[in-house]
Amino acid sequence: MLTIATMSHHTAPIGVREQIAIAAENVGPVITRAQATLGQTAIIATCNRLELYVSGSHDPEKLFEFIQQETGADAESVRKHFHIHHDTEGVRHLYRVAAGLESMVIGESEILGQIRTAFSDAADVGIDDTILVRLFHGAIRAGRRARNETAIGHRALSVSSIAVQQARELHGDLSAARVLVIGAGEAGRLTGEALVAQGAREVTVVNRTVARAEALAAELGGKAAAFDDLPEAIAMSDVIVAASGAPDTLIDLETMRTAVERREGAPLLIIDIGMPRDVDPEAGKLPGISYHDMESLQAIAAANSRARAEEIGAVEIVLAEEVSDFSKWWEQLRTHPTIAAINGRAETIRRESVEKSLRRLGADEVTRQEIDGLTRAIVKRLLHDPITTLREHGDQDGQYIEVARMLFRLDDDVPAAVSADTRNGTNSGANDAAG
Repeated sequence: MLTIATMSHHTAPIGVREQIAIAAENVGPVITRAQATLGQTAIIATCNRLELYVSGSHDPEKLFEFIQQETGADAESVRKHFHIHHDTEGVRHLYRVAAGLESMVIGESEILGQIRTAFSDAADVGIDDTILVRLFHGAIRAGRRARNETAIGHRALSVSSIAVQQARELHGDLSAARVLVIGAGEAGRLTGEALVAQGAREVTVVNRTVARAEALAAELGGKAAAFDDLPEAIAMSDVIVAASGAPDTLIDLETMRTAVERREGAPLLIIDIGMPRDVDPEAGKLPGISYHDMESLQAIAAANSRARAEEIGAVEIVLAEEVSDFSKWWEQLRTHPTIAAINGRAETIRRESVEKSLRRLGADEVTRQEIDGLTRAIVKRLLHDPITTLREHGDQDGQYIEVARMLFRLDDDVPAAVSADTRNGTNSGANDAAG
C-alpha cells in the first residue's frame, strides 16, 4: 500500500507554497521524523511542489497533522491545498511528475534530478522500503523513456534555452562562436551560462560598471571589455545577448549597419531581452542579422509549448506501460505469499495423504511414481483457476487475498483437513482441500 500527500502550483498559490515549503537542508531531518511518525517516507521538495510518499495505508489526517507540525502552516491551508493519492493512483501521479507533465513548463527535465535527489535523501536517512525503492526507480525510468521516446522535451521554452536553440541553428557548433553579453544582470548571466554550457568558449561581457562586467566574465570564463569599445565588440561577435536594462535604445541602427559592413555577410544572432529593447529592431532587416526581442522569443516559446503539448498523448502511452509494469510487480508482491501458502498447504495435504494410501496398498515403485504424478497433476489442475483469479484480482483492496486465506485456512496453525485425515486414517481431507 502507498499513501501520497501532494501540493504544487496546480493546487496552491505561490503565497501558500512559500508558507509550506521545506528548505533543502531540512529535508533529511524531516524524513527522519516522518519515519518515526508515519513510517518509511520519501519527500520531494521544490519551489513548486511538496510531496510526501509514505509506504502503507494512512489516514490523511495523520499526514496533514505531520505536515502542519513540520512547516508551521495552519491546518486549514494544509487540508485545502494538499491532495491525497493512494496506491496505483499515486504511482501514476509520480510518473507524470517525472515525465514533466505536472510541471509549469511541460516536459522540463530538471524535475528528474529533483526526484533523484528525493530518493537519495531518503536513502541517506536509511529508508529502504521495497515499494518506495521500486516506485522511485520506476519513476526515473518512466521520465527517461518519456523524453527519449517522445518529443515532450525537444523544443526550448525558456529565454536562455531558446537563445541556445537559435544560436545552434545559425552557427551549428558553438565552440567557434564569439559571444557578446551586454549587461551584467540576471537575464544576461543565465543566457550566457546556457551558451557556455553548450560549448561557447569565447565570451565577452560589456557593462557600464566595469567591476560587474569583470565579475560576470569571470563566472562565464570570458573577458570584460570597456563600454566605449561596444561598437568594436559588436562587429567581432557572432551571438549578441543584449540585456542592459538601459532606459533607452543602446545600439542604434547606424551602429549595426557599420558592424554589418565590417562583417562582410557573416551571420549575426541578436537576442535582445532588454526592456526596453537595447537594439533598434530595424536592425533585424539588415543582411546577415537574425534578430529576436522578447515578443518574438515568446512567440517561439508559445509555438514550442504547443508542440510539446501535442506529445502528451504519446507520453501517456509510455507512462501507462510503466504503471502497468509496476502494478503487475506490486500484485505479485502482494499475492505471492498467499499463493505460496496455498501451494504449500495443498502439497502438504497431498503428500501426507498419498504416503498413507501407498503404505496401506503396499504399492511398488512404479505405482508409487504414477500415483505421485497423478495427484500432483490433479492438485495443480484444481488450484489453477483460484490462483489465476487471485493473481488477476489480488490488488483489489486485499479482499481476494483475505478471502483466499480464509477459504484455504492459511492462518490456522494446523490444516483442518490434515488433522481430520490424521484422526480418520483416510485421505478424505485431501479430497476436501482439493475441492
